[in-house]
Amino acid sequence: MTTAYDELMAFQRETEALGQVAGRLGWDQETMMPRGAAEQRSEEMSAMEGVLHARRTDPRVGEWLAKAEPADAVAAAQLRHIRRSYERSVKVPARLAQELARVTSVAQGVWAQARAKEDVPGFLPILQDVIRLRQEEAACLAAGGDAYDALLNDYEPGATAAGIGAMFDRMRPRLVALRAKVLGAAKQPAALQGSFGADAQMRMARDLATAFGYDWERGRLDLAVHPFSSGSGDDARITTRVAEADPFNCFYSTIHEVGHACYELGIDSDYRLTPLGAGVSMGVHESQSRIYENQLGRSRAFTGWMFTQMRERFGEFGITSADEFYASVNRVSPGYIRTESDEVQYNLHIMMRFDLERDLIGGSLSVKDLEDAWNARFLADFGVAVDRPSHGMLQDVHWSVGLFGYFPTYSLGNVYAGCLHRALRADVPDLDAALAKGDATPATGWLRERLQRHGGLREPKDTIAEACGFEPDEGPLLDYLEAKFGAIYQL
Repeated sequence: MTTAYDELMAFQRETEALGQVAGRLGWDQETMMPRGAAEQRSEEMSAMEGVLHARRTDPRVGEWLAKAEPADAVAAAQLRHIRRSYERSVKVPARLAQELARVTSVAQGVWAQARAKEDVPGFLPILQDVIRLRQEEAACLAAGGDAYDALLNDYEPGATAAGIGAMFDRMRPRLVALRAKVLGAAKQPAALQGSFGADAQMRMARDLATAFGYDWERGRLDLAVHPFSSGSGDDARITTRVAEADPFNCFYSTIHEVGHACYELGIDSDYRLTPLGAGVSMGVHESQSRIYENQLGRSRAFTGWMFTQMRERFGEFGITSADEFYASVNRVSPGYIRTESDEVQYNLHIMMRFDLERDLIGGSLSVKDLEDAWNARFLADFGVAVDRPSHGMLQDVHWSVGLFGYFPTYSLGNVYAGCLHRALRADVPDLDAALAKGDATPATGWLRERLQRHGGLREPKDTIAEACGFEPDEGPLLDYLEAKFGAIYQL
């Protein structure tokens, strides 16, 4: 006999499949779509969102939820996710959901052109539209509560701006003090010298992805303006970008996105095309990309292997030893770009964006004043004046596509990665021997077993706590940073 739970899950499976199709439209827009198709694509995205919103708010979902009886913990978790989505979706009018999809699709293209032309005025009108629509959506969701919290919960269920802000207040003094010591150190690591061909970079990027266990039968690597990963189940794609003077940009963007993709690919196949078949939150997702990129990919052991590979592929580049190469990979220097930032300063970039976007959503900062506010805050926080918009408020794609509330999950991911790394090192004490051979599988296997395979089974913080064996906090990350950079810079 078919139960209410069975009917609900069959319906949900089709909804999840359509969501994957919508995601593929977004991937295509960033990688393959001809520029002249932008207007049509916005209509296509709007139509898909209309279909998805209708399914997510279908009255039968509410009826099935009222009748469904979970047989086990997995079923209970499925119902928890569906109920959360349904209760959120019915608060947002279909008109608003479709308009958001249409406008953000257009805005993404406008942002890319504005970034290329250093044209802030050309971007501001569409950004104003995006913010207006997200404010309207937040008002629907918050029901009188904090509007920013309502948006934040789309990406990190259970998190609040107050909690994030308190964590940042605890982190900031130690990060600022560490940065001051590092930048004031007597000996500073050298940067790479020379030019590194795009084709050779892409070949090495593919080898790096392989070293971290990326499944090429279920994925692919392409170029994008802003690197990202897309998809889940048996189709999780990654992108990177190439700068011929800076191969680390390509290599570590690739490793970062592999972390995201491997999380999706590592989820139990029984959960495919269900709410449990995707990463549980963006903070947990980011924990995977950041531990792959930083604690593993920038470790002394793994960079020793990378040094040998780069010497074979690119010849001389001004670095003569594996130790110098390790220091160069982890070089701390003033810079504008968040995605290229070192581990010491990265979270300071996020703290700035967190404050600015809260003010934008709250209405205390107007769009016309955003560039001045960004530049003033950047100068105060980093001691460097922004030289052009692509190094300032135009550098990130997130606001153009409406991802307000997303930025703080990057720092949550760093915090979670610090906790996971501490537990990983305790459980796999000989990890460096494998990393020194270019083999990250002891680490990625541990992460798959402890965290990735469970998908959305548990709430975000519980996912990290179960994997680590202790409740997450910022302490392990800050301890790791102070120890690592204290050694590199001989503090």
